Amino acid sequence: MTSQTHPLAEALSQSDVLFERAQLEPVIAGLGQRIDQALQGERAVFLTVMNGALMFAGQLAFAIRTDLEFDYVHATRYRGETSGNELHWLREPVADLKGRTVLLVDDILDEGHTLKAVRDDCLTRGARRVLIATLCRKRHDRLVEGIDSDFNGVDLPDRYVYGYGMDYHEQGRNLPAIYALR
Repeated sequence: MTSQTHPLAEALSQSDVLFERAQLEPVIAGLGQRIDQALQGERAVFLTVMNGALMFAGQLAFAIRTDLEFDYVHATRYRGETSGNELHWLREPVADLKGRTVLLVDDILDEGHTLKAVRDDCLTRGARRVLIATLCRKRHDRLVEGIDSDFNGVDLPDRYVYGYGMDYHEQGRNLPAIYALR
């Protein structure tokens, strides 16, 4: 599916703006303060889930005052398909997680399959605890058991969303707002 098959301009004309950047910035600042309180000065591993969390993670990192060690992961269950089960690593964490707190940062908690698999992998690698920070979470009843955000910015309706790191057929990640198709 290419941008020619799914033009971003057409999607934007058929979408609603849910949150503008100006609305999200104070929300992210508040998440940073809450994370500082939870870490209580502990130097955690800030583990960004690529590609979607890149924009949010950068802003969140600046909002956290506690010193952090940075790493990232890139994992997928889909491998170009619309569904999948087995986690496929494109890049595993490099930082030593043993005995550490991991702050797992992702753009969205939708159903949670991939995020749960990455969280469980961090624990298998010896993380003492994994705290999950998401920019947004969809409101629906399809969330897999045993996963949720410890820190979440905004809740979204159960619609196709994109922008602010989330993509519309690999386009629009750098849009400075969260959009939802009508």
